[in-house]
This record gives sequence, structure tokens and C-alpha cells, in this order.
Amino acid sequence: MSVLENWDEWKNFLGDRLNHAENEGMNGGVISNLAFEIGDYLAKQVESKNPQEKVLADLWSVASQEEQHAIANMMVKLVQNNGSH
Repeated sequence: MSVLENWDEWKNFLGDRLNHAENEGMNGGVISNLAFEIGDYLAKQVESKNPQEKVLADLWSVASQEEQHAIANMMVKLVQNNGSH
């Protein structure tokens, strides 16, 4: 089963990656830009595996670039306290 198929596992996976990036000294601006690039790639190239991802992809598809950055930043906030720590 892919990590993308379960929303909670996906959030934990992202949380682990975010924690790693922060521990390596990556600043918030770089993290924000990476989140935007990953969100853009997923929305355009990867089929949604669960209802939550479908909602995000649908929102992404109608959002302006500024709104897409906001969505990416909200995802970062959402997963900040997730992961295995």
C-alpha cells in the first residue's frame, strides 16, 4: 500500500520530512517553496488516492498561484505536529 492511499499515513510521512528538513536547518521560506512545488506536481501528475487528496487537487486546480502558495503553507502547518518525531 502506498503512503498516498491513507490520509493519516500521508500526513505522518510529510511530518517526518518536514521535521528532517527543519533539523537540517532549512528555513521556512525554502520549506514553503518546496511545499508549493510538491503540491503543484502532485495536483498535476499524481492521481488522488483518497478523498482528502481529491479535495486538495480540486482546490489547487481552481486556485490562483497566490492561493496555491496559501494551500501549500496550510499543509505545512497541518503536518508540523505529525510524524514519528
